[in-house]
Order: sequence, then structure tokens, then C-alpha cells
Amino acid sequence: ECYVQNTAREYAKIYAAEAEPVEGFGEVPEIIPIFLIRRPANNIPYATVEEELVGEFVKYSVKDGKEINFLRRDSEAGQKCCTFQHWVYEKTNGSLLVTDLQGVGMKLTDVGIATLAKGYKGFKGNCSISFIEQFRALHQCNKYCEMLGLKSLRSSHQKQRKPTSTKSKTLPISPTVKKTVPKKAREPRDFLSSE
Repeated sequence: ECYVQNTAREYAKIYAAEAEPVEGFGEVPEIIPIFLIRRPANNIPYATVEEELVGEFVKYSVKDGKEINFLRRDSEAGQKCCTFQHWVYEKTNGSLLVTDLQGVGMKLTDVGIATLAKGYKGFKGNCSISFIEQFRALHQCNKYCEMLGLKSLRSSHQKQRKPTSTKSKTLPISPTVKKTVPKKAREPRDFLSSE
């Protein structure tokens, strides 16, 4: 969980560096960090902690791309999350997709990552490859995709498209990390207040 969210966070930082200078783009979504802590005196010795998000919690994208979500399509935060997904998809040549974007306003948490079966630069996501296929089929570009010059996924020449180069920064390459705690043994997240 920490590995996936913090990897997605690194992509979001690069996206922000490219999007923020674009005139009229405005605020950019941020994926908050998540930390794994050890609690040796507890029955379950590990827990994850992150900043508490206060306000209306909204799902801007869902793991199953077939679900209709008007907040995603009609809100500024939702459109910028869709643009972030498109940006990551394009920068990784369709090999990786950040999905399940949700949070309060522009602060996001509990994200997922889908990769092709072979992974991407040694990283394998925690979501099915079908999420990439669904995104490619269902994504509708918006004004923020246009502002960043992202190519439409509806193009009939998509498979013939040349790989895009990353001009700003190198995309994150994460080493393979094994989870210490089985998912069944985890207890619900503990939250830290941002105060």
C-alpha cells in the first residue's frame, strides 16, 4: 500500500512540475504520502499512517472504469485527475496507469496502479491490466488534457504512435519491495492530523 501510493506520488510531483507553469491550469492534484510504522507492543505490529483529509471525500476515478461518476467528469478536480491519468499513460507509453483516484479536493489518497503484465521498469502494480484497457477505451479528453498537449486516445493510429520522450524529469523507477504484513493481518488505517 505504501509502495504503490508513494510511487504514484512521485509521478504526481513530475506532473505538477509540468502542469503548474501552464497558463490557466491552476492547482494540481497532490497524492499525500503514506507511511508504514512498526508498533512492536501491538497484536498487529504494523500500521499505515497519513495526513487526515477533512471535508467531502470524493472518488474521482474508480478501479472499474465502467462506473459513471459525474463528479469526476464535471468537477475541476475530477477533470484534472483524469488528465493526470492520461499524462501518466502517455509518459509511460501505455505501460502504467494510476487509478482509483480519490480524496478531498485536490488532495488524493488510497490510489492504485495498473501495469502491463510484465510490469513497468521493474514495478508491478496492484490493479488488473484491464484497468489500462478500460481507461484507453473510455477516457474522454478535457480542456486540461488539451492544455498539456496530450494526444487523444481515440486515434485509430494509437498502436502506431511513437513513444513520447520525457523532457522534464526522469520518471520514477522503484525497486521491487515485498510487503511485510499480509493484507489480511492489517487493521484499518490510523490517521494523523495535519494540525
